[in-house]
Formats: sequence, C-alpha cells, structure tokens
Amino acid sequence: MIRKAEKRDIGGLMNLLHQVDAVHHNIRPDLFKTNTTKYNENELEELIDNSNNPIFVFDDSNQILGHAFCQVTEVKNHHLLQDAKTLYIDDICVDVDARGKHVGSALYEYVRDYARQIGCYNITLNVWEGNDAAICFYKSMGMQVQKTGMETIL
Repeated sequence: MIRKAEKRDIGGLMNLLHQVDAVHHNIRPDLFKTNTTKYNENELEELIDNSNNPIFVFDDSNQILGHAFCQVTEVKNHHLLQDAKTLYIDDICVDVDARGKHVGSALYEYVRDYARQIGCYNITLNVWEGNDAAICFYKSMGMQVQKTGMETIL
C-alpha cells in the first residue's frame, strides 16, 4: 500500500497538495494563497525522479490516500555541527476522506523505517502554529519540539 511515487500518481498528489494548501490558507491567509499548490505537475515529475527527495504514497489501488514528501540531507565535517544524516519531511498529507483510518501513522512509520534503513540520525519537519491536529499527530508518533520559529508581523 505504501510505495515510492510514480509519474502516474501526479493527479492524486495534486489533489492532496490542494488539501494541504487549504489547511495552510485557513491558518495563515496572510501568507498562503488560496486554491494553489506548493509544486506544479512539472516540478512533481522532477521530484519523483530525484532519489534525494523521495515521495512516498499510500495507494489503496483506487486512489492515493496520502503522501509524504521527504528530503535527505547530510552534514559532514562542519566546523560547528556533528556529522549527521537527516530525513526532513517536507510535506505529509492524508486525504480528508481517509483521515482517522491510520493512513498518516502508516505513512509516518514507513518514512521512519526508511530513514533508519538509509542511516539517518533523525527525522525533522516543520508544522504551522495553529495546526493543532498535525501537532497532536506528530506528538503521538513520538516527535518532540526541536526548535521554535518566531515572528513579529509589521
């Protein structure tokens, strides 16, 4: 059910990306435009071919019920930071009609196992303040706050 995304999944990915935008727009309409997506179809094609940015999908054979966009980075020989390989979850989404059916936890656990297999030290992600459902979900997956971003709106 969970696998790497393929070009045939682009339509399903676009649907989910619209849902992500709607959540972000509802929380921060001052920052996020309505009815758009983070990536267009051409950008998705390029991402699908990039092994450093794997995209995983939850496919129930009828449709894509969820996705996890990932980015793998590595710090080596930095003058301040310890050497570490990190998997960053750039975007995770479960279709609104599939929420509560453990699609998100299955995706997260798959990503966690993948990160372990490729030798990552940790998994990181960002979540917008006000996205309480996501914060609760990530905490239930064992994540904890690493750092806090702050702002002053002028």
